[in-house]
Amino acid sequence: MTRETILVNEFTDGLLDPDKPMLGPVKDGGLIVANTAPGCWGPMITPELKGGHEVTKPVFVEGAEVGDSIAIYIKSITVTSNVVSSGNEFTVPENFLGDPFVAGKCPHCGTLNPKTKLVGIGSASVHCDVCGEEISPFQFTKGYTIAFNEDKTIGVTLNKESAEKAALDAKSYMAIPDNSIQNPIVTFAPHDMVGTVSRLEPFIGQLGTTPSIAMPDSHNAGDFGSFLVGAPHGYSLTEEELRSHKTDGHMDINRVKEGAIVICPVKVKGGGVYVGDVHAMQGDGEIAGHTCDVSSMVTLKVKVLKNISVDGPIILPVEKDLPYLAKPFTEEEKERATALAKTWNVESLENSAPISFVGTGGNLNDAIDNALERAAEFLDITVPEVKNRSTITGAVEIGRYPGTATVTFLAPVELLEKAGVYHIVKEQYNL
Repeated sequence: MTRETILVNEFTDGLLDPDKPMLGPVKDGGLIVANTAPGCWGPMITPELKGGHEVTKPVFVEGAEVGDSIAIYIKSITVTSNVVSSGNEFTVPENFLGDPFVAGKCPHCGTLNPKTKLVGIGSASVHCDVCGEEISPFQFTKGYTIAFNEDKTIGVTLNKESAEKAALDAKSYMAIPDNSIQNPIVTFAPHDMVGTVSRLEPFIGQLGTTPSIAMPDSHNAGDFGSFLVGAPHGYSLTEEELRSHKTDGHMDINRVKEGAIVICPVKVKGGGVYVGDVHAMQGDGEIAGHTCDVSSMVTLKVKVLKNISVDGPIILPVEKDLPYLAKPFTEEEKERATALAKTWNVESLENSAPISFVGTGGNLNDAIDNALERAAEFLDITVPEVKNRSTITGAVEIGRYPGTATVTFLAPVELLEKAGVYHIVKEQYNL
């Protein structure tokens, strides 16, 4: 039975698999309310998970067919964790097969993706449940534990004593959802930075639709997905398979926050909307490789866009997050432009509105090229025109290092209307 609202508190095993049953269906125009588990470090030290994250089970959206798109309206994000840990990583080669995010392996008994148990606290606390060997595929180079205030506006990194106190009750401090199987990373009690203060500005790192072939959730993007090409484990893909099947749901773009709209491709019937990897804060690029991954409550509204085909996500950020040059013009600016045009005998001015295209690839140059090409194809213009428009009416911004980027610019309204999305753009920016 189709539902107006779907409550989600179930998670994948790290794989996004279009052949597995989805939750729902949810009504076109309905709500998805999800209790999300932390991404990155917890799943990274849990070899049982076959991806670098632990995202929600996908939800079938009524009426969504291959070739359509789904507009996802981010209605709210509420951080529920009180303490989390993160930092730079190094890998332990004997503890995985080819890819530490996907194929954790016990170096003693050889079990692939084994269940684990925690023994004490600290960096050697994750042990194989089969033979007892210490097994984490990842360790910190430099790590920190950070606590948040009650209203989740400020965080402070902890000293050794406080980090270890939190480690003793890590699952509770992190508010790990009941159905999550990840080992809480606060158990490691890293404390290499003490007394550092940061602001919270939560956003969603993983938001999108199910790819049309089974792949690890963290690899549903061109940069991390490149690790699957020719991989020695069971989820190996060719470059063409990766390009055609991924939906780029793993963006880590800090503009995917409350109030934003993300337009996602539909590559399987029902779309399969999933969410996870909410971050407490992150500067452009996520240059440390990881940020403060938190548990959260997220509310999403979904709307099917019939016969509107996109290759990857389009973001309509909240207006304050738009690049300066891509913000809608004020009435005063329009009056000044009209006066200038009259002086130079320019008879009419473009009516334009903001739009942001996501691109991914093996490196940032490839990601930018991918975003430029997607923009050109969607709006039926040339890449050189997209380059010009994003240079003088927008910006190129790094989503995630090594290979996620956005190309944002003011596009002519007639092109947005022809592409079928102007009504959403108009709604988002009160045009």
